[in-house]
Amino acid sequence: MNSKEEQHDEHPRWLLDLARVINDPGYERWRSMVAATGGCAHPVHLTGESAIVDAGTGEILHSYRTADEPSGHLLVACGNRRASVCPACSQVYQADTFHLIRAGLSGGKGTPETVSGHPRVFLTLTAPSFGPVHTRRGKDGTVRACRPRNRDKRCAHDLPAGCHARHERNDDRLGQPICPDCYDYTGAVLWQAHAGALWHRFTLEVRRTLASESGMSRRTFNRHVRVSFAKVAEYQRRGLVHFHAVVRLDGPEGSTQTPPDWADHDLLVRAIPSAVQRVTITSPASDLGRQALTWGDQLDIRPILLDQAADGLSERAVAGYIAKYATKGAEASGTVDHRLSCPNCGGRGRLTLLAACGRCHGTGLKPGLHLDALPVTEHARRMIRTCWELGARPEFVDLRLRPWAHMLGFRGHFSTKSRRFSTTLGDIRQARTDHRAAEARQRHGLPTLGDATTLVLGHWRFAGTGYSPGEAIMAEHIRQRVATARLIAAEREDE
Repeated sequence: MNSKEEQHDEHPRWLLDLARVINDPGYERWRSMVAATGGCAHPVHLTGESAIVDAGTGEILHSYRTADEPSGHLLVACGNRRASVCPACSQVYQADTFHLIRAGLSGGKGTPETVSGHPRVFLTLTAPSFGPVHTRRGKDGTVRACRPRNRDKRCAHDLPAGCHARHERNDDRLGQPICPDCYDYTGAVLWQAHAGALWHRFTLEVRRTLASESGMSRRTFNRHVRVSFAKVAEYQRRGLVHFHAVVRLDGPEGSTQTPPDWADHDLLVRAIPSAVQRVTITSPASDLGRQALTWGDQLDIRPILLDQAADGLSERAVAGYIAKYATKGAEASGTVDHRLSCPNCGGRGRLTLLAACGRCHGTGLKPGLHLDALPVTEHARRMIRTCWELGARPEFVDLRLRPWAHMLGFRGHFSTKSRRFSTTLGDIRQARTDHRAAEARQRHGLPTLGDATTLVLGHWRFAGTGYSPGEAIMAEHIRQRVATARLIAAEREDE
């Protein structure tokens, strides 16, 4: 081995790659592309070209080719909403969600400011209990015992029925069952799989209840009042979702119309608890029995106020709260943030789980799941196993529990809204795209965006994703700088 090879062996590969990236002649251009994505963790590589053409003469006014780039490709942000996957893109998604919710509360972006005078509440719907779990309880700033029970009382599996510990916030036991064998994992997974349907049933039932409380038929009520929603799902430490939602009463045309005087805040507060109690879904018929799936007993209804107050939440606080949880996934409950499948038969990549399928014969894999190497909590492991086992039953095939095992059975959308609540994420993104395109045209001295005298022609091909080890280090450094600059700009706007 020569001296050069010996020298290379002394340094880790990521360091050598980092040196290559920084010393590459095209580094500054690569750095500017990464900064344009906000420091995206998994950018999409595109190859191709685009041109702005005079519609009358066919003259090319401006052109761009990735062949002229030092790297030979263009970097485009992945757009993933989850902070655990891409912190940069999730920050953009969080900001967009904030403006969407804020517009539905305060007005703006096509929604009139008068919407702030409509009756609205901030609602939290929770899952029922499927067995006691470790929790952190407090009162007046004092942490209390987790599950105080008679110290001699034991469950059917001869384990203590309670817990007298005062858990710290970062205690790994939080959310884990007091007795895993007593915990109803089948019920928990089936409830999770039907959580989206429970939300849909609630939106229907609350309309019926509002009509009944008003002494009207639902058809008559709908001619006077429209009920608008915006909600986000949040995973609790016990692995089950609960929903935070804004519920608002509008006139029949939506946010542009004020509801009648009798459709007030008190009517909304009276109707919601009754509607929640009446929502029930029955699980599919099975030899395991049919379960009646309902919402949990914990129900929180808080008024949304123009300004922060002791007995309510401000519009800004609600928008920030919903936007925050819109970027979180199931990983907060101790599971993984990617689907589970078999790498031996063309699985989905970043896998730590081996699931033997029909195409794995001869590989030495045994049928079933191999969960020991999966970096999850024991509670999440049992939830995943239950999803996998129930997913093999024909009566549960429509629930698609196996593809959603990494989400512990939940397959609904994390953040949704009714059609006329406010603007849409698509409109917000298009406005940002148009703004950037207009800036680029002005920079190059081209006709304004939307000018009928020009055409935009393009041809793009997918060329890969991600970074090399050295590029990933620099991209994270760039992301932190971009995030700091945005934070400073936001603080200046608030002053």
